[in-house]
Amino acid sequence: MSSHTYQGSMLMIVAPSGAGKSTLVHALLQNDASLKLSLSSTTRLPRVGEVDGQDYRFVTEAEFMQQRTRNDFLEWAEVHGHFYGTSRSWLEAQMQAGNDVILEIDWQGAQQIRQLIPWAQWVFIFPPSFEALEERLRKRGKDDAQTIERRLAAAHIELQHAAEADYIVINDSFEQALADLTSILLATRLRTPAVMARNPALLRRLGV
Repeated sequence: MSSHTYQGSMLMIVAPSGAGKSTLVHALLQNDASLKLSLSSTTRLPRVGEVDGQDYRFVTEAEFMQQRTRNDFLEWAEVHGHFYGTSRSWLEAQMQAGNDVILEIDWQGAQQIRQLIPWAQWVFIFPPSFEALEERLRKRGKDDAQTIERRLAAAHIELQHAAEADYIVINDSFEQALADLTSILLATRLRTPAVMARNPALLRRLGV
């Protein structure tokens, strides 16, 4: 998959549960109407307040397996006992149209996409401490104690893959973390392949 084919960029956001990934991405989307969020398909049930087609595409396990068999997913993974997958056709259509896309994704999915799309940018969101991570998980009130313990154990594993990312943002101050993430997005839009794909006429005039 050649990066020169696509005018848009791809930003993958990875973080342990409770690090504030979704809140940061939501704020980034509110501040930048040209940024498009990739909605993952998932077999887990919606949490309180989540809407199908807005937060995720909620599907049955049978539907997910059918899509996987058809090679509809750019990547897929099993996380905390549920399946998640990223639509291949949607992403390609958005980037071909010149839109920048952002993915909330786990480290396994980021690894898979990196193999297929080496120029995709990977951002890892750090919590300021494990104590802060646990406090955030408990305060949000979405999971029982057993699930929280499982998420904290998974966080230890996830953080071991931070060195594979292109950028690390520490979410201690939300305002600073959002500013850092915004700076990364702006820099991503100026990467050579994306700029060259958006300006073919200029390249011809310059003989590039």
